[in-house]
Amino acid sequence: MPRRVLAVVAISTSIAMTVLDSSMLNVALPGIARDLGIPPASATWLLTAYQLTVVTTLLPLASLGESLGFRRVFLAGFLLFAAAALGASLAGSFEALLGFRILQGLGSSAVMSLTAGLIRHTYPARELGRALGINAMVVAVSGASAPSLAAAILAVAPWPVLFAVNVPVSLFGIVIGLRALPNHPGTHRRFDWPSAGLNVLALGLFFLGLGLVLHAPVPAMVLMAGGLATGFVLVRRQLSRPAPLLPVDLLRIPVIAISVLASVCAFSAWYASFVSLPFLLQSAGFSQVETGLVMTPWPLGMAIAAPLAGRLSDRVPTALLCTAGMAALASGLLLISVLPVVGWVVLLGATMALCGAGFGCFSTPNNRTMIGSTPKTRSGSAGGMQATARLLGTTLGTTVVALCFQLAGPDGAFSGPRVALMAGIGFAMAAGALSLSRR
Repeated sequence: MPRRVLAVVAISTSIAMTVLDSSMLNVALPGIARDLGIPPASATWLLTAYQLTVVTTLLPLASLGESLGFRRVFLAGFLLFAAAALGASLAGSFEALLGFRILQGLGSSAVMSLTAGLIRHTYPARELGRALGINAMVVAVSGASAPSLAAAILAVAPWPVLFAVNVPVSLFGIVIGLRALPNHPGTHRRFDWPSAGLNVLALGLFFLGLGLVLHAPVPAMVLMAGGLATGFVLVRRQLSRPAPLLPVDLLRIPVIAISVLASVCAFSAWYASFVSLPFLLQSAGFSQVETGLVMTPWPLGMAIAAPLAGRLSDRVPTALLCTAGMAALASGLLLISVLPVVGWVVLLGATMALCGAGFGCFSTPNNRTMIGSTPKTRSGSAGGMQATARLLGTTLGTTVVALCFQLAGPDGAFSGPRVALMAGIGFAMAAGALSLSRR
């Protein structure tokens, strides 16, 4: 038990650092653009390059972790993340900063892809839900505190400090991890480099095209078509392999395939609503500070509900918990979409808490089903698949919001933010229906 506690500290530290790093940078982008003399559109590539690196390397690094051992690849990725953060804090040009952000994304991808596998080897099966609940709580708290923490740091220090603070905390987590993380020996099977390259190319082209679909539709369609074609070649290559890098063997298990699809829908619902809500509130007269305060109950509800749902998922059927969670999220979004907003601040905050609690009630049990239904030797690929589904959902949700804003008007009952909320309700209902079908 003492070693398990230390292992959880190391895993939680790594997750907190990667979430805080990606979330805090949003606040600093205007200052970075000004200091480096670049246009704001170029500064957003510090986020885009990081996200593309993460999403394209999750599955290859998960497969590498299964081969060489989760602990070894996880700690190497965590060390790369810390070293790249140090480099970013010292970068004197935009090109150097962008290069270090890509390296940070690679290290962060190793951490994200192997967290679930390490958790499964740290906790006994009967406590897997509790462990995943703790992990979800760390993610929620880190995401909720990131803007405030970034603002506090930038109030007294320049933006390079945002990267520098990652270094000592990450080194603390690495030292603890060396002592306490489970030493999974790995399968020592040969790493499939051609499949890894196809995976990077397929997902990179597809997500790059998805991000351009509203601004340059023709090039976006060409990129997405190239990504789908490359993905087809990758799938054909993986079908005959006993432990494929792209986990088609796991997706043949119905409960895992349904859980992955439900996860994509749930994260699409979260981001479609969470991105559109500030526009809805500020169009009703809320200031930026008031908007942040009204939306704060959402991540707090997630932080409270996720560990509780994790404990329940060790005893209650996860299909029921996930369905109830998505029903709560859809109900909360429906209330927000019909409320007049002005004059209903307390009810609005309570509804935000309901939405967050609903998502927390879904995420931990769904992840438990996804990870717990996987053979233990394939836990790394299951974790990579889980993280890929999350990123696919968040990207899809953000794209849907942009599409709703472009097609709908700024005001009225069918304004862009309200239509985006309706899309979020649809995604939540789809996730709930998929979860219920697991019974």
